Amino acid sequence: MITKIVRIGNSRGIRIPKSIFDQSGIKDEVELEVKDKKIIIKNVSEVRKNWDLAFKKMSKNSDDILLNEQSLSDLSSWDKDEWTW
Repeated sequence: MITKIVRIGNSRGIRIPKSIFDQSGIKDEVELEVKDKKIIIKNVSEVRKNWDLAFKKMSKNSDDILLNEQSLSDLSSWDKDEWTW
């Protein structure tokens, strides 16, 4: 689809047809990015979305232990020699 650029004060804008807007899933805010001379309009990502579920799963699997000196001394040789802390 081709559309015209419109002046909005000192800025420029485009009108997005409702059918395209509805398909995009865009809500109230967007993130703009320029890449390879293209303007990319994306939904704002929801920071920490579903973290509560992930933490509950970690707790259920006992993956939420606190790392301390004792637990760090129990590391594998890969953790000690290969991994960069």
